[in-house]
Amino acid sequence: MKVLDTFAGAGGFSLGFHLTKQYDIVGAIEYDQWAADTFQFNHPNSNVLVGNIECYSDDFLLDFFKDKPDVIVGGPPCQGFSIANKRAGDPTDPRNALFREFIRLGRIFEPSIMVMENVPNLIKTTTYNKELVINIISEELKKIGYFVYYTILNAADYGVPQIRKRLIVIASQKQLNQPFPIPTHINKNGENDLFNPYLSPTPTLWDAISDLPDIEARQGNEEMEYVGDAQNSLQRYLRGHSKKVYNHVAMKHSKRLVERFASMSCGDSITDVPDHLRPIKRNGNGVFSEKLYDQNNRRLHPDKPCHTIAASFYANFVHPYKNRNFTPREGARIQTFPDWYVFQGKPTVVSHKLLQREGREAEKHLCQYNQIGNAVPPLLAKVIAENIVSQIK
Repeated sequence: MKVLDTFAGAGGFSLGFHLTKQYDIVGAIEYDQWAADTFQFNHPNSNVLVGNIECYSDDFLLDFFKDKPDVIVGGPPCQGFSIANKRAGDPTDPRNALFREFIRLGRIFEPSIMVMENVPNLIKTTTYNKELVINIISEELKKIGYFVYYTILNAADYGVPQIRKRLIVIASQKQLNQPFPIPTHINKNGENDLFNPYLSPTPTLWDAISDLPDIEARQGNEEMEYVGDAQNSLQRYLRGHSKKVYNHVAMKHSKRLVERFASMSCGDSITDVPDHLRPIKRNGNGVFSEKLYDQNNRRLHPDKPCHTIAASFYANFVHPYKNRNFTPREGARIQTFPDWYVFQGKPTVVSHKLLQREGREAEKHLCQYNQIGNAVPPLLAKVIAENIVSQIK
C-alpha cells in the first residue's frame, strides 16, 4: 500500500508504516527544509514536496504525487491556527486551520485510509460556539465518504519506552471492526499497573539508551562507532543494520550548569538545586532568577519509562547518570527511531522567538531536537499500521 505523509516533519509516522514492510512511502509534504531534508535522506525514493501546502493547487498535487496514495497520514495543527486573516473565523475551529488541507488531500486522492494524530486535549477542546473540535473533525471526514474512529493511545502500551499519549483519528472507506491495536506492553511502574501475564513489560529509559557511547557534556559526534554490543531486544531492534551511531552530540553546557546537574538526584528538577546553583537572570548582573519551572531539567529515573519527549526536550530532561541533557540520538532512541535513521540540520538553533523579534525568520528551522520531539514514535505508528492491514484484508 502506498503512503503519503503530510505535515510530515522528520517522518516518524510514515516510518512506522515502512517498518511493517507492507507499505511503500511514496511521498511527503513538509514546510520546514531541515525536516524535509531528514525525510528525503531516509526515504530517498520518496517524492518530497517542501513548502506551504496551502499554496499548491489540486492539479499541482495530483501531478506531483503521480503514485496515488492508498493511505494518507499526518498531524495537521487543529487549534490555535487560523488562516492568515484572523477575522475570517474562530482560530480554534479546525475548518479554519490546516486540517482543511488534510481534508482536501482526502478529497482529491480518495485514499482507502486516512490517519491523523494530535494532542490528547483536542478531544475536549471546543470552538467559540461550544462545538467539540473532535466532532467537527469527524463530520468533515464523513462528508468526504469515510467511517471515522478516534481514541487516545499511550505509546508505552505498545513497547515505546515513553509515557506519551496521542489522539489518533482513523478514517476508512470500509467499516472497521477493530480500528485500533490492542496493547502489547504494560508499564508496571506507571498508570497501567494491573498485572497481566500476557503483556510484556514496557521498556525503561535505560533499556533504550544504555548501550550508546558513554559521553559527557560537550562531547560526542554526528557519527560515532558503537563501543559495545546491544544489551536487550529493543536495542538490537533499534540498531538494525546500522554500523554506526549518528546524532550523538551532547550539549555544550557551562561548568556551572554541569555543577547544577551534579547536585540533582533522580526525580529532582531545577527547583530542587542549592540556592547558589539557581539560574541567573539574563543580563541581570548576577541576580538569581525568580522564575523556576518545575518541569525544566528534571533528572529522570533510569528504571522507568521516560516522560513525554517534547520539541524542547534538550532542556526538559537530565540524563539519569550523566550531568548533561539528552543527546538527539538518546531522544531518538526514546522515540524508537532506528539508529540508521539520520537527522539532518543542526542539533539546536537560536530561539524562534528571538529570530522573529529580530526579523530573521529565514533562519527559522526545525533542529534535530525539534524534529525528534515533534515526531510520532515509529513503533506506535507501526502497530497502528499493522492493525490497519489486518482490518482491511
